Amino acid sequence: MTLQVSTPALLFPAISLLFLAYTNRFLHLSSLVRSLHSGWKETRDDLVLAQIENLRHRLVFIRWMQLLGALSLFLCVMAMLTILAGWQVSAVTAFTTALALMAGSLGCLIKEILMSGGALEILLAAMEADKKSP
Repeated sequence: MTLQVSTPALLFPAISLLFLAYTNRFLHLSSLVRSLHSGWKETRDDLVLAQIENLRHRLVFIRWMQLLGALSLFLCVMAMLTILAGWQVSAVTAFTTALALMAGSLGCLIKEILMSGGALEILLAAMEADKKSP
C-alpha cells in the first residue's frame, strides 16, 4: 500500500471538529459539576451526589476521547512526515495506528453519549418515587 501526503491530511478537518465538540462537552460538564457541588454543599442531597458521580465517569471518558484524538492527530502528522521522507512502511504503520486511535476516541464518545442520560435518569427516578409516595 502506498500513501500520499493528502491521505492522512484528510483527517485534519474531522479531528478539529471533534476536538471542538469534545472541549465543549468537557467545559459544559465541568460547569455543571461546579454548580451541582455548590448545591450539594448546601443541601447534602443524595440525588445531587449521584448526579456528580455520573458526571465524574463521563469526564473520565471525555479525557480519554481527547487523549486518543490528540495521539491520532500526532500520528497523522508523523505519517505525513514519513511519507515525505519516503518511508512508506512507517507511514502506513503510523496512519493505521492513527485510525485505530481515532476509532478508540469515537468509541469513548459513544460510551459517554450513552452515559449522558444517567444524571437525568436519576432525577426522573426520584420524581417518580416522590409521585408514588403519599
